[in-house]
Amino acid sequence: MTLRISVIGTGYLGATHAAAMAEFGFEVLGLDIDPEKIATLTAGRVPMYEPGLSELLLKHVAGHEGSTGRLRFTTSAKEAAEFGDVHFVCVNTPQRKGEFAADMSYVDTAIDELAPHLTRPALVVGKSTVPVGSAARLAERLAALAPVGADAELAWNPEFLREGFAVQDTLRPDRIVVGAQSERAERLLREVYAEPIGAGVPFLVTDYATAELVKAAANSFLATKISFINAMAEVCEAAGADVTLLSTALGHDERIGRKFLNSGLGFGGGCLPKDIRAFMARAGELGADQALTFLREVDSINMRRRSRMVELAREQCGGGFLGRRVAVLGAAFKPDSDDIRDSPALNVAAQIQLQGAQVTVYDPKAVENARKMFPSLAYADSALEAAEGAHVVLHLTEWAEFRALDPAELGAVVAERRLLDGRNVLDADAWRAAGWTYRALGRPS
Repeated sequence: MTLRISVIGTGYLGATHAAAMAEFGFEVLGLDIDPEKIATLTAGRVPMYEPGLSELLLKHVAGHEGSTGRLRFTTSAKEAAEFGDVHFVCVNTPQRKGEFAADMSYVDTAIDELAPHLTRPALVVGKSTVPVGSAARLAERLAALAPVGADAELAWNPEFLREGFAVQDTLRPDRIVVGAQSERAERLLREVYAEPIGAGVPFLVTDYATAELVKAAANSFLATKISFINAMAEVCEAAGADVTLLSTALGHDERIGRKFLNSGLGFGGGCLPKDIRAFMARAGELGADQALTFLREVDSINMRRRSRMVELAREQCGGGFLGRRVAVLGAAFKPDSDDIRDSPALNVAAQIQLQGAQVTVYDPKAVENARKMFPSLAYADSALEAAEGAHVVLHLTEWAEFRALDPAELGAVVAERRLLDGRNVLDADAWRAAGWTYRALGRPS
C-alpha cells in the first residue's frame, strides 16, 4: 500500500514540503490552523514568493484543471491523523521574545493536537529546527498522548532549504539526515525519499541528538564564514585593501572554497540569526556555553555591517541626513524571496529614515511585505522611481534586476551620482565610468 502523508504547518517549509511529497507521487494532506492560509493554498496560490513553488502547487492541488489531485489542505488535526501514515511537522520555531532561546510552543502544540487522534501505528517526523534534546522529549510526549501508545513513533529529519532554491533543495537535496530509533522508522523514511535516494542523494541515519545538531552546526558554520569575510572587510577598510580580491584569493584554496565568502551587508532572514542565537542558548543550558562563545562575535560582526552602511551613507550625504533623499534598492533579506524577516536592507533603511532622510525603497517582490512592517518608509514601483532626486543610492539586496541596471539611465534621474554597493556585486568600473562615486564595504574608495 502506498504511504499517505500529512504535513503539519503550511508556511514556507510546510507548503514546499507538501508540494514536493505530491511530486514524489504520494497522496498528501496539508494541515494548518489558519483558515485563510488553507483557503489560499486550496485555491492554488502560494502565500509567499518562492521560485517554482506556485507551479508545483498548481500541478498537484486537487480541484484544478490538469492537476494530479494528490494534494489537499485542511484545518482538522483529526482528519490529518486519520489520513496520514507519516506526519511531517513543519511549524516555525522563532526566537523567544527577550531571549536568545527558540520558542518551541508551535512544535509542542502540533504534537499535542495531532497525538490524541493517532489510533493506528504512525510515524511523526520533525523537520522544524529545534534545540538539541527536543526530539527525545517530544518522542515521550507523543507516545504518552497517542491512543496507539509507542506505535506512534518519532523521527527527526532536519530541513536544509535555501530560500530562492527551496523547491530544488526538497526534490534534490544534497543530503537527507534522519534521526531514528527503529528500523521501521528508517524503512518508512527510505520509502518516502526513495526518488532522491535512487538518484544518488546520501541518506544518513543518526541518533536524535546528532540529527538536531546537524542543522544548528551547518547554520553556525555558514554564519561564521560570512562574518569572517566581513571581519576581513573591516581590516581591508583600515588597511586600504580590497576584500573582493581577498575573497577570490582565499576561495582558490580548496580547504576554504569560494561559496559564502562574499563580503557585504551580512546575513538576515528568519533562520540564520535566530538559529545561531538559539544554539548558543541551548549550549548554555547544557553547560557547554564556552564552546559557542565565538558565535556572539559572529552575530556582532554581522550587525556591525548594518551600522557601517548607515555611516557610509551619512558620509555620502555630506555628514547628515536632514533634507536628503536616499534610494534603497532591496527590501527582502536575500534575492528571489519576498521574506523581510530581519532584513538588513530594511534595517538600514529604517535607521537612515530615523536620522532625518527621506527614504524610498524598491524591491521586485518584497514591497508589499515591507510596507506592512515599515509603513513610514516610502515605496516605489521601479528602481528608477525610487532613485528620482536621490542624493545617494544604496544597493542592499542583490537581485539580478539591480545588477542589470544601466548606470547612465539611473544617473539621469538622481540628484547626485553616489552609489553604495552593500553587496559588492555591481561592476564598479562601469558605474564609475558613468560618472558615479562608487563605494562598497571593504573596498578602497
